Amino acid sequence: MPENLPMQYGYKKPNTLSIRTLLIFKDFLMIMELFVLGTSGMMPLPKRHLSSVLLRREGELFLFDCGEGTQVALRKLNLKWKKISVIFISHTHADHVTGIPGILMLSSQVERDGPLYIIGPPKTQEYVEENRRILEMYINYEIIIKEVTEAGIVYDGDGYKVRAFPLSHSKTCVGFTLEEDLRPGIFFPEKALELGVPKGPTFSVLQGGKNIELPDGRIIRPEQVMGQKRRGRKFSYVTDTLYKPEIAAEIKDSDLFICEGMFTEDMREDALEKKHLTAKQAAQIAREAQVKKMGLIHYSPRYTNDDLVTLQTEAQEVFPAAFLTREKQVIPMAYPDE
Repeated sequence: MPENLPMQYGYKKPNTLSIRTLLIFKDFLMIMELFVLGTSGMMPLPKRHLSSVLLRREGELFLFDCGEGTQVALRKLNLKWKKISVIFISHTHADHVTGIPGILMLSSQVERDGPLYIIGPPKTQEYVEENRRILEMYINYEIIIKEVTEAGIVYDGDGYKVRAFPLSHSKTCVGFTLEEDLRPGIFFPEKALELGVPKGPTFSVLQGGKNIELPDGRIIRPEQVMGQKRRGRKFSYVTDTLYKPEIAAEIKDSDLFICEGMFTEDMREDALEKKHLTAKQAAQIAREAQVKKMGLIHYSPRYTNDDLVTLQTEAQEVFPAAFLTREKQVIPMAYPDE
């Protein structure tokens, strides 16, 4: 966390800040964090909701999978469903979609600022529309459904893109990555001053990537006063799939990789038959992709909470930065260069 930030954080007042500190503060405010709503596969348990995570990036919320009881998990973390911009669905097995009707109906009880996007594989639209028809839902906002039929960008916003890619399960299933665009390089005010750039609005113009002209006619370009562009953050979500080496290429260099680790190695044959990953196979993907850290999710209900340490141990033998996700866990995502 940067020093000398304002007021409620115990920092100095803004007018005493250096330009460099202001730029660091701007990055600090670009919050990205993951909330673990549930970790169970197949069926909910008394203390383990069905697998679902919510990613918050600044003012936007992105929900990944929406099984039975997702509303309860959101309430436990005091997260507001009306702020959800997009629901990304990996596949249409019941443990990943049965929470959607409740979210849709509750969203009509609050004012939404924009449409709700639902993005998933074929059958997603049929599932949503049939539920709306049978339940005679009152919906007072726009729902936009996009079905994923091939790998590629499925959603983009201000400064980021979401890509879907195929997995291998008993139903058509997709994984997702959310990756931020490149950020401007670090601004060096001392370089600008040495070149005769006056303090003030001209600094902002250069930081915005535009040339300025000085009174003496000289043109100052952003690259003269800024470092190289820096990459943003990358989040990846994979669940319900056989091991595929192609997954690693899609999630490469992720800052946070959430991946199913449904079985221990002694259940490898069952995992193969049911087209799921063992924790060790998930770790292999993480290692091949050179991700920063990996959180396991979508545990088989056969394992008690105490048993789950075996999944973590087996994963860490291959990828030491593996950890178990737990209900109500909050995982901050810092920039790669922090």
